[in-house]
Amino acid sequence: MATVDRTYLYAPHPLHAILLAGPIPLFLGALLSDIAYSSSHHIQWNNFSSWLIAGGLVFAGLAILCGIIGLFRADGRHRHALLSLLLLVVTWIVGFINALIHAKDAWASMPMGLVLSVVVTLLACAAAWFGLATAHGGDA
Repeated sequence: MATVDRTYLYAPHPLHAILLAGPIPLFLGALLSDIAYSSSHHIQWNNFSSWLIAGGLVFAGLAILCGIIGLFRADGRHRHALLSLLLLVVTWIVGFINALIHAKDAWASMPMGLVLSVVVTLLACAAAWFGLATAHGGDA
């Protein structure tokens, strides 16, 4: 039986891991609210999406701050940490644009709000995936 010995170069701080995972349920909730709005046309679903997007932006912004600190802690040796940070920045930018779209009249926010909610949810998942993959070491 063979064993694999991995070197752990960098593991995200527990607070960073929580903040990294935090935007996922918020942006996913906004996506589900957008889907509910597109099928029912109840304006309150659009309001839910706006608040969930705002919460996702707060968590993503704090995760970006922790990611910048984590880059200095990792001494720039791990490319997953940098990729996660870049994905978080792109997530925040697209999420901010999504918040601006949702700030319009409810009827005017569709379908672009729904499309941006899908994109920002996928970006948040990818950022968390690469950010938490740094804890495994190696290039996997």
